[in-house]
This record gives sequence, C-alpha cells and structure tokens, in this order.
Amino acid sequence: MAMLADLINSTLVFSAALIFAALGGVFSERSGVFNIGLEGMMTAGAFTAAIGTYYVQEAGGSGASPWIGLLCGIGAGTLFALLHAYATVTVKADQTIVGVVINILALAVTLYLVKFMFEGAGDTPLLDETFSMAAIPGLADIPFIGQAFFNNYPTTYLAYVLVPLSAYLLFRTPFGLRLRAVGEHPGAADTVGINVTKYRYIGVLISGALAGLGGATIVLTTTSNFAHNTISGQGFIAIAALIFGRWNPYGVFGAAFFFGMAQAVRIFITQFEFAAHIPNEFLYMLPYVLTLLVLAGVVGSVRGPSAAGTPYDPSKR
Repeated sequence: MAMLADLINSTLVFSAALIFAALGGVFSERSGVFNIGLEGMMTAGAFTAAIGTYYVQEAGGSGASPWIGLLCGIGAGTLFALLHAYATVTVKADQTIVGVVINILALAVTLYLVKFMFEGAGDTPLLDETFSMAAIPGLADIPFIGQAFFNNYPTTYLAYVLVPLSAYLLFRTPFGLRLRAVGEHPGAADTVGINVTKYRYIGVLISGALAGLGGATIVLTTTSNFAHNTISGQGFIAIAALIFGRWNPYGVFGAAFFFGMAQAVRIFITQFEFAAHIPNEFLYMLPYVLTLLVLAGVVGSVRGPSAAGTPYDPSKR
C-alpha cells in the first residue's frame, strides 16, 4: 500500500502542470478559440519562472522567490495569450496556424534569451530554492490517503482548488454561461447583447495564465531550471487531456492524472530489477504513445464547442 501511495503522490506531481494547462484550454475552447499554442505558453511560463526565481535569489530574496517566479510564469503565459487572442479574435487569423506560430516563437525566443543571458549556455543555472513538499496537518496523517494526496507541493494543492473552481465558474455562474454561449453560438450570444470579442479574449487570456502556471510548476517542482526540453510536449499532452476530458474540468483532472501516471511509472519502475532490461527510450516515450492511443480512440467520438476554431463575423450572424 505504501508503494501505491507513493505512486499516486508522484502522479499528482506530474499531473499538476497538465491540469493547469488543460484547464486553460477548457476556457479558451469553451469561448470558441482553439489554443494549439499551450505548448508555447507553457514554455514561456517555464522560462520566465526560472529567470524570475533566479534573479530574486541572486538579489538576496528569501523564501518568496519561487512564488515570485510562479507569478512571472503566469504573466509570461498571459502575454503570449494576448498575442494569440489578437491574432485569432481581432485579426481573425486561422487559429491552428497562430497556435503553431506561438509554439515556435516561444521556443525560439526563450532559447535565444537563455544563451544571451548566460553566456551561450543551453539552460539556466539550477535554482537554489524551489517549492518543497508540505504536509497538510491532520489530513496527512490519514493512512494511505494522507501520503497519497496531502503530502505534496503547493502547486498540487492549487490544482485541487482550481478544478472545482473552474467547474463552478463555467457551469454555475453568469460568466460561465456567457463564455460557453460565445463558444457554441456566437451569433445568438451577440444578439442578446453578449460581447463575443470580450469573452473570447477573456477565455484565451485565462488559458495563457494557466498554461504559464503549468510551465512554471514544472520548473519549480521537477526540473529546477529551464532548458530547451523542459516542456517536451507537455502542452500537447494537455490538449489530449482536454479532449479526453471532454472540455469538463473534472474530466480534465482525470485525464491529466492518467497521463501523469504514465510519467510517474517511468520513474517508479526503475526501483525494480527488471527495469534494467527495459530501454530508457521506451520508458521516456510511454506518455507520448499513450497520448496518441487515447486521441486515436476518442477523437471521433467526442464533440467540442460548436463554434471553436471559427472566427466570429458579426455580419453573418
């Protein structure tokens, strides 16, 4: 039981970043805008979190440096989301193409800045201070459940909160109703006075903030620095979790947990002797193979928001 609790605990560590990014995708696509750029926004968030934390520590910052880095990551993701929103909502460019451009731009800019700022190095220095695991008093003492769920990083607890909060905002508030309306039938929403442009901007900006939070989470809990392979397709896995979870925050949590377990198993399995006979390449590719298999199995049977991917033209309502 102890090993299973540890596996679940590790799964939640890897799942947190996916949960944040996939939740961001829910808000964007529920508003009618595909966000293929989650990967780039996570990359920007990871880089900025590493840089922000590093320079605060260099300046003599105390235990607040990871939190400042986390805020920097959220800000960077939001900035790239603003570019995405302007191009897709205002200019009405193809949403898929814009997302691909965001991914390429974020990777190119962050790698250039790393080399520029650190004398040609391919990654940032290791951070002296990142988030530490913290047990929740009382809950952590519950047999099995405490070790599995309540002895983790602050970002994991934040994921616990954001899932039900996102579900409440989307399905229990006027804001959520309007956001979903512009993603399903923007012409009808416009007719009753809902500002389609405003709500699509909000949806995309929320997606960027959460994706940036996801990228920052990886740096501040797992890698302790930023390099070109820090994100390594996590944004695309988040998109798979978004589809597998059927654009529902609770479904997204379950899907992200599934993909996070694929990553946790890679590390967990190395504790056993037979792991020495399994090529490392096979273990590293496991999450991506599962992503492809899941997408192949569910894409044809799920339907996203009706207007997602289609720029809104008021003259054709």
